[in-house]
Amino acid sequence: MNERPPLETFEGSLNTTMGGCFPGERAVFRGHDLHAELSDSDWIDLYVFGITGRRHTPSQLKVLHAIWVNTSYPDPRLWNNRVAALAGSARSTGILGISAALATSEAAIYGRQIDIAIADFLVRARRAIESGRPLSEVVGEELRTRRSIGGYGRPVAKSAADERNAVVLAIAKKEDLVGGGYLKLAFEIEEFLLSGRWRMRMNYAAIAAALALDIGFSPREYYLYLLPAFLAGMPPCFIEASTRPEQATFPLRCSSLIYEGPARRAW
Repeated sequence: MNERPPLETFEGSLNTTMGGCFPGERAVFRGHDLHAELSDSDWIDLYVFGITGRRHTPSQLKVLHAIWVNTSYPDPRLWNNRVAALAGSARSTGILGISAALATSEAAIYGRQIDIAIADFLVRARRAIESGRPLSEVVGEELRTRRSIGGYGRPVAKSAADERNAVVLAIAKKEDLVGGGYLKLAFEIEEFLLSGRWRMRMNYAAIAAALALDIGFSPREYYLYLLPAFLAGMPPCFIEASTRPEQATFPLRCSSLIYEGPARRAW
């Protein structure tokens, strides 16, 4: 009851183990001199080191690169890329437009919320199965409580296999990173869902999460690692929209809309 309030406890200098900038002298990144020890690091190596505090092998980094590369779609019709394109059409700046597009990537159906949800479920499911619960019971309970499982089923292509899965799995196989327990579990869940009434195929979110968990990421680390995953597809959408006249991206007249709601009302 006599603990000091947080504002008093943390008043003054900020204590951090992450790093610091000493202008004219050096920069420290998680205890390492950025310019002396890490200056020639692969960017994703540095990025995930900042997130996890761990260095990764060349094979692991290749798979992590592949997960990013193979979901970089420069299609302005995609929900987040559309924000980047409309920002270019409105003559916003690149940083503002692409930052807004990244923010909408947090989407609950297609974006980062699904990624952390499936990573969290795989961790919980594996723990439950290792404690003796059958897979059918674990998956069934998740479906009853949440009505769906992130990473399974794909609204835009319900019957087709996700076009990214085989590509990334082939790279992971080449790097000898397909023998992990989470990836095995992800396929077992798919088999259960396909054999039942749900008929849900595994999509990219489940494959990517399983590979990252087998590399050693926690769900939170995986979520932060994926933060820029859509980024490469955004600048092309922004640039192309910027070359058109203002407001010439996705214009649509009201008469083109098919509206079946309440009739016009007086307010």
